[in-house]
Amino acid sequence: MRLLVLNSGSSSLKFRVVESGRPLRSDAAPPDLTTILSGSITRIGHDAAIRWNTRGEATAAPTVRNHYDAVRYLFDHADLQTVEAVGHRVVHGGRRFIEPVRLDAVVMRELEALTVLAPLHNPPSLMAIHAARSLLGEKIPMVAVFDTAFHAQMPADAATYAIPHDLSSRHGIRRYGFHGLAHASLAAGYAAATRRSLEGTRLITLQLGNGCSATAVRDGRSVDTSMGMTPLEGLVMGTRSGDVDPAIVTYIARCETVDAETVLRWLNERSGLLGLSGLSNDVREILQAERRGDAQAALAVDVFCHRARHYIGAYLAALSGADAVVFGGGIGEHAAAIRERICAGMEWCGLRLDPIRNSETVAPEAGTAACISPPDAGLPVYVVAVDEEAVIAGEILRCLCPPTA
Repeated sequence: MRLLVLNSGSSSLKFRVVESGRPLRSDAAPPDLTTILSGSITRIGHDAAIRWNTRGEATAAPTVRNHYDAVRYLFDHADLQTVEAVGHRVVHGGRRFIEPVRLDAVVMRELEALTVLAPLHNPPSLMAIHAARSLLGEKIPMVAVFDTAFHAQMPADAATYAIPHDLSSRHGIRRYGFHGLAHASLAAGYAAATRRSLEGTRLITLQLGNGCSATAVRDGRSVDTSMGMTPLEGLVMGTRSGDVDPAIVTYIARCETVDAETVLRWLNERSGLLGLSGLSNDVREILQAERRGDAQAALAVDVFCHRARHYIGAYLAALSGADAVVFGGGIGEHAAAIRERICAGMEWCGLRLDPIRNSETVAPEAGTAACISPPDAGLPVYVVAVDEEAVIAGEILRCLCPPTA
């Protein structure tokens, strides 16, 4: 069965065509996947560029103004008429969608209603869905896979905000969590590398990129995560503040004579590493500035690493210990110096790195893992190359080919 995976970000579209090697049958166990085609379209709406097969050279895609255009561009430049099913990443599934779901008119109306919870992320996914449907027609099954689904079964004490119950129940306010596909990929990569079942395993996974989150994983399921009702909560990120005192919003609004929505936009777009450093949201540029003696850049790195270390400690408590800490994402996979500083001073719980392994580990192949701690470490540390597209492909098969009893 040939599958097309479309992974829509706020300004990007990752794509992959995979072959499952088996027909669409309910008794078919999920097989290994063979990649036929992959790549990404970035900077959608702003000098868009397409990169084929992930590591190829990027070329301009001047007609790509939005995600609808991006999908049409992809179909214009690749033979995709043989695909038998399509999977779409959707960031927010709300309370309704906690499993992959086959797309139809009713589901689409419900997804449209959820855009209020993720106004930056859900609309691009919906545009990609509409474009794929217009190009492939109604006969090709399409599946939505949700970033929030991995966290949907979090215990109530981790998912609930301490606000009046009538408010939370009336407005659907809870900690949803995000980056679920990435955290599922990190856990799966660890399990494959160590040949351990996720049952009985406790992991702390850190997805560190422009968006950052940490998750406590027990038995392959999320039991706590750093992002909340929106992706703003939790770790310091590229442009997002992460955890702040909520009173800061109204305080800044009064001081700057702006409304709360403006302050929230600043917390999402002007804060994090960018706001702290005053330079960039790119950790590579910030580390270079720190080496030149820039005090604000140094503070930005220190705050970023402190917050990540804080969550590792919290999740060690939530899990009553852990079997491994797993890093992934653009920063987690590439920035050895950041990994080293996050883990510094945590020898008390057995967490320590092998300096050579850490410095030599940069971006393993997608879905694979590298151990960066010494063999005798009490709490091993791994780097896993996140492979969201493989998780989406597996979820397509799980939705369309449910196992027989």
